[in-house]
Amino acid sequence: MTAEWARTACILCESNCGLEVQVADRQLVKIRGDKDHPASAGYTCEKPLRLDKYQSDPHRLDMPLRRRPDGSYEEISWDTALDEIAARLAAVRDTYGGAKFFYYGGGGQGNHLGGAYGRALFHAVGGEYMSNALAQEKIGEGWVDRQLYGNHTSGDFENTEVAIFIGKNPWQSHGLVRTRPVLKELARDPNRALIVIDPRVSETAALADIHLQTKPGTDAWCVSALAATLVQEDLTAKAWLAEHTVGVDEVLDALRGIDIADYARRCGVPEDLIRTAARRIAAADSAATYEDLGIQQAPNSTLVSYLNKMLWILTGNFAKPGGMHIHSWVFPIAGRWHPVPRADGPPRALRVRRAIGRTAMRRGAKPLRRTFAKAPRAVTGLIAEAALQAFFEAVAVPSARRVADKLGRPDANGTTPVTGTNIVAGLVPCNAIADEILTDHPDRLRAMWIDASNPAHSLADSERFREAMRKLDLSVVVEVGMTETARCADYVLPAASQFEKYEASLFTLHFPHNTFQVRAPLMDPLPGTRPEPEIYADVIDRLGVVDRTLIADLTAAARVSRKAFGLAFFAAIENDPELAGLVPYILYRTLGETLPPGEKPMALIWGLAHLCAIAQPDAVAKAGFTARGFDLGEELFEAFRTERSGVLFADDEYDDAWNYLQHPDRKIHAAIPILLDELAAINDIEPNYTSPDFPFILSAGERRSFTANVIIRNPDWRRRDQQGALRLCPTDATALGIATGDVVRIITETGSARTPVEVNDIMQPGHISLPNGMGLAYDGSTVGVPLNTLTSNTRRDKFFASPWHKTVPARIERVES
Repeated sequence: MTAEWARTACILCESNCGLEVQVADRQLVKIRGDKDHPASAGYTCEKPLRLDKYQSDPHRLDMPLRRRPDGSYEEISWDTALDEIAARLAAVRDTYGGAKFFYYGGGGQGNHLGGAYGRALFHAVGGEYMSNALAQEKIGEGWVDRQLYGNHTSGDFENTEVAIFIGKNPWQSHGLVRTRPVLKELARDPNRALIVIDPRVSETAALADIHLQTKPGTDAWCVSALAATLVQEDLTAKAWLAEHTVGVDEVLDALRGIDIADYARRCGVPEDLIRTAARRIAAADSAATYEDLGIQQAPNSTLVSYLNKMLWILTGNFAKPGGMHIHSWVFPIAGRWHPVPRADGPPRALRVRRAIGRTAMRRGAKPLRRTFAKAPRAVTGLIAEAALQAFFEAVAVPSARRVADKLGRPDANGTTPVTGTNIVAGLVPCNAIADEILTDHPDRLRAMWIDASNPAHSLADSERFREAMRKLDLSVVVEVGMTETARCADYVLPAASQFEKYEASLFTLHFPHNTFQVRAPLMDPLPGTRPEPEIYADVIDRLGVVDRTLIADLTAAARVSRKAFGLAFFAAIENDPELAGLVPYILYRTLGETLPPGEKPMALIWGLAHLCAIAQPDAVAKAGFTARGFDLGEELFEAFRTERSGVLFADDEYDDAWNYLQHPDRKIHAAIPILLDELAAINDIEPNYTSPDFPFILSAGERRSFTANVIIRNPDWRRRDQQGALRLCPTDATALGIATGDVVRIITETGSARTPVEVNDIMQPGHISLPNGMGLAYDGSTVGVPLNTLTSNTRRDKFFASPWHKTVPARIERVES
């Protein structure tokens, strides 16, 4: 073992805290927080300290697998696998059209680089439909954000006076920078307040100054009552709303009509406590909110997301210390790529220079590439330098937007072809996927590529999803292990682990200081495995969708200089806009060939660095980068390449949040008519989700100390609660005659499972919970309950089909010993 500590990051949640590790014999033998990480600064929770259970899993795949007719698998060579897969993808495309190809996944919590390269395959096949885990979690909130102001917001919880967590237990699920220290600071400061809306007395709720302990599934009435209190007690920021919003009068009128006392009764929270919470929010100098799966996978999820935003909008808590903010991105995983103009104004003669530059790029792309391929380097270097100096700042935004919009797909909305389910920013709601396959409809999906995801385990009604996979003409899974989804696929391609390749997370969600870390490989890939960028490039090669001369010419330009390459690359996209969707592949096969050995996947990071610098030049400059124009993107790329602990890539002032607001009038558009109609509709609903057959409400997917996403399959990583016990309150345990350690059967309308019991007074009567991350097949057995054998894909949000995992009707039966 070497004594040197290598820098990397956690891959278990969106915080991606920086880590230092020592490696010996391909194992992560010591792990600690990285004090030099610009965000987490040495903090980490207990979970990543056992990441070697992921890296050193003895059941890693190391050869491509092909499914036999009898359902078993045989090992095949990489060339055989890629040849057959490419041929079958082409057959689906040519027979039924590219729209019958479906792409699922693209990153999980830490491997977004592989997923980004997967976008190139999606476009190479001509795909129209894709999805990932966000589409069963954040899709409703994302749509609300786009209507109100255009993009994702985050709270300044380190500085806020009042923090509001709705369906969120950050003590376990994290999501903040340095989550637990921040929560402790909030809790012990008498001048600050922590408000939690949660049916359970979670770890965060136990710290709270005000805990609004709702009945399960009634959040809409609770948050409506909070917002109504702000309006009816005249606690709104009137002058601020008049200046910064439009349509707010419609919202105020709707909230004036709410019977606060009756809504308090419906959600099970005392009226005076709701009013106290609303008054505390209104009286604060700052307030910030955070919603999560507790409401996003429960009834009325899209409406609750809207009402949550109203809490901070109505009190004017935007673009201020401790408030809410739209933030910068390296590349947006939600919403639209949004360029913020430089504060010192546009370059001189912008229109003329842009027109000349773009015309020259369109008409001169091919001659330029040929010149770079044949002319002396000194000459081509001078040409590139002069052209970029004269035209880059003028043409950069429209050129970058073409690439960003093609890859990000913010306008790919509409509905799915079979069920007519709403699509948001290119994502098909997960609950619709099986229904788009299990049909004789002529437009049904025919092929599916699944990248670093386990939807046969993680999506509602697992058996139905498996049935859908069996009906496909082709299914391919890229994974490190034989997951539940891999066991259903026609082909399984073994990927290098997240510590054996260049990787990154695009969860750059913070304001005013935003950070990004490229993780260098800690070791070579396990023999027989390949990094995803290589896999995708090899398949696209076989599809033959990119002119080889273009690849050769751009590679030659890259060998001259990155300025020559940048000029030739952007000119090629301007000349042929269809290439924009293939940019990850093109960069890998051209610029990647000229990067230092082993760094080919970093070619896409070059592209992301330039898109980031073009979109947010002032924020990047405030973070300490001094170049301008094309050179600013180059400077940022070099920092991403070399700063192993991560990079502060954007540094904003609080008032800069207004620059990220995407409506042309730079105002918040407060009224969303369809949701105001829904707010009126719930007035006539008496919430009740139980019945005599199913008298309990199951919250499926509770976050606990030793549960995480399912990339760690080895159950030995859990120090406690290895079976993932069913939690219920003492009152219910007494009524059922059961105690901690007893085994019961839990039954829902979809399925049943045996589970041990944990009696715990954090639960209220009638409410039970099972943890996430359980029920994985390992060493011939299944440990814990696979939750989605119990959930239904028909119990869903009416707008975007988000599953009601946190409100599953259930009953409990004793299992006699």
